[in-house]
Amino acid sequence: MSLELILFILFAAVAAVSGILMITRSNPIIAALFLILNFGSLAGLYLLLNAQFIAVVQVIVYAGAIMVLFLFVIMLLKPGHETLVSKIIGIKTFSFAIAALVFIQLAYLIFFSHPGSSIKPDVAASINAGTVETIGRELYTNYVLPFEAAGFLLLAATIGAVVLAKKKFQ
Repeated sequence: MSLELILFILFAAVAAVSGILMITRSNPIIAALFLILNFGSLAGLYLLLNAQFIAVVQVIVYAGAIMVLFLFVIMLLKPGHETLVSKIIGIKTFSFAIAALVFIQLAYLIFFSHPGSSIKPDVAASINAGTVETIGRELYTNYVLPFEAAGFLLLAATIGAVVLAKKKFQ
């Protein structure tokens, strides 16, 4: 089995299990944390597909901004006297084990892997297609009109939201 297949199975299993755990939890904070784990595993799957830009956007937009908004709304709703993560027995041991596993993987990748030695030309073209530079070049050359139209629509929606939120006109 190759490392890529092992990582795919690992990320797919984490995504499936965290998705199931997210919808079965009664505590909304725990459910939101499982959703963050799901977003992280999806970003790993995107990296395996050589879609670096989508993986970064997945982490920044969804696991970052959207989850902050979700957690803010959950905290505003005051979920009550629910069991928090820190009260679960063995969570510290489990978190230390996961941290050690990630550290071992990073050390292995840094000291023992040679990723640039066996890249085939079609794989290199696939990797190049998902970079930020290639996507930016396509946006500003071939797709500049739809890109500007989307920016104009977002600007119009922002102005509309500000006008609707204003109490009275002076």
